[in-house]
Order: sequence, then structure tokens, then C-alpha cells
Amino acid sequence: MDLNTVLEVRDARSRVPWRPGDAWLGGGTYLFSEPQPHLRRLVDLSRTGWEPVRELPDGSLELAATCTIARLSRFGRSWRAPAAPLVEQCCRAFLASFKIWNMATVGGNLCNALPAGPMISLTAALDGTCLLRAQDGSLRRVKVADFVLGAGRKDLGEGELLRSVTLPARALASRTAFRQASLYGLGRSGVLVIGALDPADGSLAVTVSAATVRPFRLWFPLPPDRDALRGAVDSAVGADGWFDDIHGLPAWRRHMTLRFAEEIRRELTSGGAAG
Repeated sequence: MDLNTVLEVRDARSRVPWRPGDAWLGGGTYLFSEPQPHLRRLVDLSRTGWEPVRELPDGSLELAATCTIARLSRFGRSWRAPAAPLVEQCCRAFLASFKIWNMATVGGNLCNALPAGPMISLTAALDGTCLLRAQDGSLRRVKVADFVLGAGRKDLGEGELLRSVTLPARALASRTAFRQASLYGLGRSGVLVIGALDPADGSLAVTVSAATVRPFRLWFPLPPDRDALRGAVDSAVGADGWFDDIHGLPAWRRHMTLRFAEEIRRELTSGGAAG
């Protein structure tokens, strides 16, 4: 898509005042996918030099907003953490060509805040925290599950930048389980549920996304039984929290979410895959 209203592209390393019509440019896979008549200037992040994936001294993992899906996938396949399989599973949940894979970024997927965004699913399930930088240089941190407010809505101020997402070491040590459903063989995710069992204290986190307007991360100090899990999902999501579009009706999304959540509960608490 030719963005013919854009008059300037500037390097993000040079600080100039933010103004109406500005937008951050990461991979550009969304920006250049449809007309953006309100844009006048793009602020290019491609030369910032941020390390895509960084293992921190405390065992946590920092993902730069500019880390591409292809780069994250390569890292995940060689990573040795217990939660490593989840990285590739979520990367493969993209409905994307190899061109998109090599340009789309972790930060772009989060900031689009689409229900089916698999980087939202991955980072919310692993209790990720967003690092946000305002135009005056001040920083704040927000949990991924709170950063995405609804379909296409996020907790991001005017000119504010998502710098990175950090996944804590404790979550990375968890044993995980993954379920995804789509109405089509190569379709967008209609339901995506992830479970993470903490080996330190036996707590269970179940994260529901794609089926809902925003991610819901449910934490249980001890694994619940079937009825308690169903009740917790219904209570958290509510009647208005199920997403409704061409990729799935709310009733189907709820049904599949509850089914997958129970499969995951059984898999992680029994030590084997659910039947």
C-alpha cells in the first residue's frame, strides 16, 4: 500500500517533538496493509540497534519491540527453558507468509491489540511486562494482560513507545500446554488457550485469548477442579468479553475455550497429554 499522505520518514534515534499525524514504524506490516490517511510522518525504529532477544542475569527474558517473528522463532527452537516450546507454537499461530514473518515485530503485534495476536497470547501467558517510554523520556511498566484493553485498544498514550516486553524467570521455568482452534485450515485463531504450571509452588495459570476481546490470565494457587475452572473463566470473561466476528461466534468461542481449558488442566496436572 502506497501511503501517499506521508510526507516524511525520520530516524527514531533523532529526537524531535511528536506531532499529530506521527506514527512509529516497526516492521510496517500493518501500516502498509491498508490506507492510513491520517498519517503525515513515520518515525522509523529499524536503526535503533535494540538487541532482539536478551537473556537477563536474573534469568528473565527481554524481547525488544523490534524483534521480528522470524528472529524469535529461531531463538525459541534453540532455547532450553521449560517454556521454550510455547515460543514456536505461538509463532506458528500467525496467519502470515514468510514475508510477514521476516518483517512483523513483537511490538507491532502487541500494539495492534487484535484478539488473535499470538505475541499477545505468548507474552500474557508468561506473565510478561511491557516497558513503555513517553515522549519526555519517562518510563512505566504495565502487565501485558493489562496493556491490551480490548479489540484494537491498548494502554498507550500519544507518542508513547513500547520499548520491550520482559518475561520473568519463574514463568519461563513453567511446564506449558497450548491449544488453538480456527474455523479454517489456515485461518486466523478463533480460540487460543495456554496453561503454565509453576514447578516451584504448583500454581496454575490459564490464559485465554483470541476468543476474547482481550487476554485474560487466570491464576490459581493450586490447580482447580473442572467446575471451578469453568466458573473462573465465565466470571472473568463475562457475557460481553467473547469476541464476535467472521472467524467465530461467541458461543463457539466460549465452548472451545472451556473445552481447551479443561484439556490443559488435565494435561498439566496429570503429567500426560489429555485424551
